[in-house]
Amino acid sequence: MNWQHKLGNLKNPSYLQSSSTMFLFFASWGIWWSFFQLWLTSKSNGLGLSGSEVGTIFSINSVASLVLMFIYGTIQDKLFIKRHLLIFNAILATLIAPFFIFVYVPLLQSHFMLGAWLGALFLSAAYLSAVGVLEATTERFSRVFGFAYGQSRAWGSFGYAVSALIAGFIFVKDPNLNFIGGSLIGLFLLLDLLFWKPKEERDALKAIDELKSDNSTPKLKDMFGLLKLPVLWQIIFFVMFSWTFYNVFDQQMFPEFYTSLFSSAEVGQQTYGTLNSIQVFIEALILGLVPILMKKIGVRKTLLLGTAIMCLRIGLCGFITDPIAISGVKMLHSLEVPLFVLSIFRYFTLHFDTKLSATLYMIGFQIAAQVGQIILSTPLGILRDSMGYSMTFKIIALIVLITGIYGFFIIKKDNEFVNGQPLEK
Repeated sequence: MNWQHKLGNLKNPSYLQSSSTMFLFFASWGIWWSFFQLWLTSKSNGLGLSGSEVGTIFSINSVASLVLMFIYGTIQDKLFIKRHLLIFNAILATLIAPFFIFVYVPLLQSHFMLGAWLGALFLSAAYLSAVGVLEATTERFSRVFGFAYGQSRAWGSFGYAVSALIAGFIFVKDPNLNFIGGSLIGLFLLLDLLFWKPKEERDALKAIDELKSDNSTPKLKDMFGLLKLPVLWQIIFFVMFSWTFYNVFDQQMFPEFYTSLFSSAEVGQQTYGTLNSIQVFIEALILGLVPILMKKIGVRKTLLLGTAIMCLRIGLCGFITDPIAISGVKMLHSLEVPLFVLSIFRYFTLHFDTKLSATLYMIGFQIAAQVGQIILSTPLGILRDSMGYSMTFKIIALIVLITGIYGFFIIKKDNEFVNGQPLEK
């Protein structure tokens, strides 16, 4: 590992700004999102919704995210390295507490479907779609200003881990504190984006007109033209039936499943918060190592390895009920996420035109996962209500296994179809 290079990042203003934005965004999101499913299902500390109702909410969230992600990706590719869209997202993040307390909760209790749709639009605009914009923009900054994307993204995981740890303790006291925390951190995020503008970025922004004049910025027809590529649809299908379960399993089902294994809901919720925080801390460390692994074994093998770990992790949860053993299985999450997220992003920049990276990431990864969630959330929620967690997890693991086999045949080798930035060895 080139430690001199890693320390050099600390002198890179763009890296520092991007990393602070990552940290604050994920901290603002994680302090309430890590307990969102528990809040929806808990009768004592939440709304007490059924599995099918929770599935409906997640499905509607995905529909809204799907539309906004395509719009966001198109806008951000036009903006190139301007942060206007991220500032808009940060404004919404500062309003998350009043929205939850005064709008979302009353509507879900009195007019469920109206509340679900309005909530989906707000949450998607502020976080669920915004995360793709942030990740795609940061990856572009890393290529323009010369720092490792994985190391910057790791700060996002650290932010999520810190807030998830705090979230577990305040959730059992009053869930509204989680939402208020999200707003307060969102305010710091907004200030960060408004007032921290590194000189090198300001200088680069002056050259945007030149970039536009030489046709390096994408046109709308280029973006829609992506949908005509069979290779893109192949990876979309792969993501739909693999990464989708990061949302369906980890956020829609696992929190309630895990907390139910303990003597009381309060103990389970606090333990889950601590466990989740530890897992994300490890995830952040692994994010810095995955780029090294990709150079050693390649993007394709790294992506398939992440899929295999996902299948193993979900499958084991279908057979094990001991909370200590499940806690150990949960730690596999810290390997799975960096392996999958960083390799899929590098797959797009390797095999497709890099000037369309934000749109590609949105369509091929984020939107594909949302479509998968729309299709699968409600049916799997109903399945959970009728057959229980164990059988549902086994079925999910089987789907991921079949998808992994499909991926083995359709995912391009690193030296095939190289239309973007070649992989450095």
